[in-house]
Amino acid sequence: MTYLQTFKNKKALVTGHTGFKGSWLSAWLHMLGVDVYGISLEYSPSCPSHFDVTELSEIVEDQRVDIRNSNELTECVNDIKPDFVFI
Repeated sequence: MTYLQTFKNKKALVTGHTGFKGSWLSAWLHMLGVDVYGISLEYSPSCPSHFDVTELSEIVEDQRVDIRNSNELTECVNDIKPDFVFI
């Protein structure tokens, strides 16, 4: 089994998906055939952000959750049921 088969048609949860590294990871996972779900805070880390410039909001299921709120985070993970979690 290749790494492409490992990720194809799977769900991945990426925390901080609007940041620089998280947005690149989200784009890469999407290219591998992953359904990408991202969670981050409401604010953008830079202006313009890589997330906004590359229009990742059109390919990533964008959710704004504070990972410090364990109830919201648990609900989010339970709803998504991801195969992979990138923190």
